[in-house]
Amino acid sequence: MPNRLAAAASPYLRSHADNPVDWWAWGPEPFAEARRRDVPVLVSIGYSTCHWCHVMARESFSDPEVAAYLNENLVAIKVDREEHTEVDATYLAAAGAFTANLGWPLNVFVTPEGRAFFAGTYWPPEPVQGIPSFRQVVEAVLNAWRDRRAEVESNGDAIVAALTQPRDETGELPTDLAPVVAALESHEDTEFGGFGTAPKFPVAPVVRFLVDRGEPLGMRLLSAMAESPLRDPVDGGFFRYATRRDWSEPHYERMLYDNAQLLAAYAVGAARDAGSLREPQGTQFDEVADGIASFLLGTLRTPAGTFASAQDSESTVDGQRVEGFYYSLDAASRARLDPPPIDGKVLTGWNGLAIEALALAGRLLGRPEWVRAAAEAADALLEAPIIHSSIDGVASSAPVTLDDFGMLARGLLELATTTGQVRYAEAARNLVDKSLEAGDPFGVPGGGDPVLAAQGIVVEADDSDGAHPSGRSAMADAALVLYQLTAERRYRDAASRAVQRVAHAATAHPVSLGAALGVISRLAAPARQLVVVGHGALAETGATAPGLVAIVTADQAAEWTAAGFELFEGRVEQGGRPTAYVCEDFVCRLPVTEPAELTRLLS
Repeated sequence: MPNRLAAAASPYLRSHADNPVDWWAWGPEPFAEARRRDVPVLVSIGYSTCHWCHVMARESFSDPEVAAYLNENLVAIKVDREEHTEVDATYLAAAGAFTANLGWPLNVFVTPEGRAFFAGTYWPPEPVQGIPSFRQVVEAVLNAWRDRRAEVESNGDAIVAALTQPRDETGELPTDLAPVVAALESHEDTEFGGFGTAPKFPVAPVVRFLVDRGEPLGMRLLSAMAESPLRDPVDGGFFRYATRRDWSEPHYERMLYDNAQLLAAYAVGAARDAGSLREPQGTQFDEVADGIASFLLGTLRTPAGTFASAQDSESTVDGQRVEGFYYSLDAASRARLDPPPIDGKVLTGWNGLAIEALALAGRLLGRPEWVRAAAEAADALLEAPIIHSSIDGVASSAPVTLDDFGMLARGLLELATTTGQVRYAEAARNLVDKSLEAGDPFGVPGGGDPVLAAQGIVVEADDSDGAHPSGRSAMADAALVLYQLTAERRYRDAASRAVQRVAHAATAHPVSLGAALGVISRLAAPARQLVVVGHGALAETGATAPGLVAIVTADQAAEWTAAGFELFEGRVEQGGRPTAYVCEDFVCRLPVTEPAELTRLLS
């Protein structure tokens, strides 16, 4: 049996390389094989740090009898959901027709033409409390394929037709966000913090929306999570989610996207705390931010300076994989164990989130080493044409996504304004311009997944900002920052059109659209802009100002102007002294050179 996964650009696929299942990687070849054999296809989707993916791999996909039955009767494809995001989103949407319990591992049975006709998540090796075994499920699927073939194919076609229907949900953008904040407050767990009951997720995009606005709810959410079992007090960082209302019993994988966004949120919270008159309570936000940054730089950072995707929930104890045990130990006890493995896959979009967070937090909290780390990651990603994913220098065949363009562009812009280096802003502008050329308001240069496109299964991207910003929200965010730097109205108009698509949903279901709400909030208010030319005490005073902050040297200001960024035109040092320009929608106050004067203007 050929081993098709051993050299994959995904550690998740590599972990299945030695299964007795005759796995194929995603591509047109397994579907051609299924047509040749006239058998259905199992598309099994997961990711490297997914606990229940590990469990099903041990119980079912490592079982020689189960594997032989699969190999004889169908074609099996293994997919890393973080590598092939469009494939995952498409089949996750299709799976909703068969089960309300969506998650991973996601196992979808499809026709050789890619039409889903049954799906589910984890199935045990033996029947348990009314839940059939995996073998029983496969037998039932094959019976339907043999005995009710026309019905199976008809149902699959109907699901594709429903999924590929164009959506038009464009609405007017709200100008008053107070009702949205009130709606979020109505979902707050006032006893334990967070939203809802269980399972409980950080929902970082909506936390960032609230904290950026200075809403008390945002600060309460930060405080609750900082004091909860969701936070690792030893290594820093946050786990993916908790299974109980009081944040206990986490699922222990630690994701780059969660921790990058939470680093930014806690840094903004710490800056707001420092500028307020209230007494800080509980764990200090700057302490939490320091722990998250230590996790990113000490655990997830790769030798190239980029960031790996996640750390696993399971460690090896006495030869057995055990979830959570490592995280139950103190620092001295952890030092005697091998830490849980890292998913070394480098995803461009998630690295963009890390670059943004480290640059922002470094500026707000005065940590230049974080800014340097952000720059090293950006330089590594910009050395070659943008790709979606790689590991150990091996590039994935998965196409670039809108997430990659949007999140990287936003990260580069934050890095540019923090360091004063216009080259990062030029790279971001190039990404946004390419996306504008590829669609209205934003598209993916080169198109989406070619296998799905050939099968006629092109599903509109999910615009929700659940665990991290959607590609469209990230692009809108980057475009709005570009407008504030260039005064080019086309960027603001594109950002507005992008979030108009989710305006109704954002007000009706705000927990799911935090990043879009952040853009809507900024569109509804005048743009606050601060340019500080020069360094020293004046720059330190301006570093924590709300809104867009750019700190540059006199030479850098000239470079920004020459590159077409209008905000920097005429920004020079007055009398050879560092000078600050406080602006609102490009209308600027008289420049100031004293920190006290700048503090007064910003208050």
